Amino acid sequence: MTALSPAESGAFIVKNAKFLKVNEDGIKNLTKEVINGIQRKDIDVENFSQHQYHPKASDPHAPNWIFLLDTLNFCFWTPGNATKWKVKGETGYFSLCAAINRALEEGIDITNPAYYSKITLEELENILRSDDGVTKAPLLEERVQCLHEVGKTLLEKYDGKFENCVKACAGSAVALLELVTREFPCYRDEATYGDKRVAIYKRAQILIGDLWACYRGEGLGLFNDIEKITMFADYRIPQVLVHFKTLEYSAELMETLKAGTLLENGSAEEVEIRGASIYIVERLKQLVLEELKANHPDLSSKNVNAVLLDHFLWDYRRKNAAELEYIPFHKTISVYY
Repeated sequence: MTALSPAESGAFIVKNAKFLKVNEDGIKNLTKEVINGIQRKDIDVENFSQHQYHPKASDPHAPNWIFLLDTLNFCFWTPGNATKWKVKGETGYFSLCAAINRALEEGIDITNPAYYSKITLEELENILRSDDGVTKAPLLEERVQCLHEVGKTLLEKYDGKFENCVKACAGSAVALLELVTREFPCYRDEATYGDKRVAIYKRAQILIGDLWACYRGEGLGLFNDIEKITMFADYRIPQVLVHFKTLEYSAELMETLKAGTLLENGSAEEVEIRGASIYIVERLKQLVLEELKANHPDLSSKNVNAVLLDHFLWDYRRKNAAELEYIPFHKTISVYY
C-alpha cells in the first residue's frame, strides 16, 4: 500500500481523529504570534537557530555531517527522574551536535560512512559519552544499527557522499524525500491508520530542512519545492500547539499522557498527535501567507515554510519550557523521532 504524503496524512488523520480535535480559532491566534515573529526576524532563514552548531556551507563535509546528525536524531527524552544525558552541558538534540563535533576535534572520522558503517557499540558509546562519564545516550544499539544501514547504502550506491543523493534529485525536496525514505529504511516513518498507510517522515524532512537552512536555500540547499515539506512531527511541538489552543486532547488521552504511559509507535493515539501537528502547521502556513499578502506586503513570504515555522515553535518550547510543563508530552520509544 502506497503511503499518503505527510500533508495528505495530516489531513486524513485529523478528519478521522478520535482522541483529539483541532481548533481553528487557536490557529488564527497562533498566526498573530508568527507574524510578530517574522517582524522581529525570529523567523528568518538568515537567523536559523541551530546554525551555530551546524557546519558552515563552505565546509565540504557539511552534507555528510548533516546526514549523520539526522540519522542519529531520535529519542532523547529521559524517563521519570533519570539523569539526563549531557554533552558539554547540552541536553537532547544539542548534546548530539556537541558529541559529533567533539569526536571530530578528537580526530575521529565520524562523518565518513566508511567508518560508521562498521562502527562498534563501544566506539559509539565513547563518541556519545556523557559529561558525568556514567549516563549513557539512549538506544545505543539502535543507533549503531541505523549507522550500519545508511553507511552501507551510501558507500555502495552514492560513493560515500550524501551530496550525491541530493544532486540526484535535481533541486526537488520531494524527490529527495522519496529517495531518502526508499534507500534508507530507518528514515521510513510510516504507520497504518484506519484503512490508509500514512507517512510522517520526521527525520527525512528535517534532513532536507537542515540542508536548506545550512545553504540558505542556495547551491546544494536550493529546493524549488521546499514549500511541500511539512513540519517535523515529534513529541515537543504538540506541547506548544496545545498551549496555544490549536490542539485539544480528549480527557482520556490527557490522562494517559499525564500518567506517563508509553504510547506504542504506530498506535492511534501517537499517530493522531503527530498527524494533527502536521495539519495544524500546514493550516498555520496558509493563514500566515494570506495575512502577509493582505496586510503586510512589506514582509517577505520567503520565510514562510514549515521548516522555519517548526523551528519557531520548537524554540518557543525551549524558551518557555517551565511555563509549558503543565502540558504532558507523549512518550514513545522509536528510531523515527
